[in-house]
Amino acid sequence: MPVQIGAKTHDFSDPTGLLSDCHRRIEMFLGSLQRIAEVINSPLTTDARSAFEAALRYFHEAAPKHTRDEEESLFPRLRQIHQPEIENALSILNTLEEDHRHADASHAVVHALGLQCLANGHLPRPEADRFRQAVNRLASIYAEHIRIEDDVVFPAAQRVLSNSQKSAIANEMASRREFVS
Repeated sequence: MPVQIGAKTHDFSDPTGLLSDCHRRIEMFLGSLQRIAEVINSPLTTDARSAFEAALRYFHEAAPKHTRDEEESLFPRLRQIHQPEIENALSILNTLEEDHRHADASHAVVHALGLQCLANGHLPRPEADRFRQAVNRLASIYAEHIRIEDDVVFPAAQRVLSNSQKSAIANEMASRREFVS
């Protein structure tokens, strides 16, 4: 059974709404990583450790599904639509996919150093600095990436995708999560 974390205001009948909800969870867990980055070279409190574990788990397990939702389900369908009204959205899909690759690289650093921190209770200064840099890169990537998707891509998709396309995207998203209605 899936565990819901954070507010959920949309369901599978609105796949772009679900993707936007996921952005709120990304922002929430990124905030946890940013708070941990401030204290990562000191022993973690029980609460900090718990929040850190949840954030690492989210970005390791759930966030890749979100990327697949976009790159395998949403973006390919948008690329098949040739309407002037979505040209701006289409022109930035490659950049958004590149953002995913950069975020993946930073997440790999955060995950590896995060596991090291959890095993040892803290990170020494050089590793703590690398962790902070990776978290700062993620914050920078996600700020613009999420803004573009929420303000440009998702509204365009909502307008131009047919109900059957939205349904197909939703079914693929549910399948990635092994959701059974």
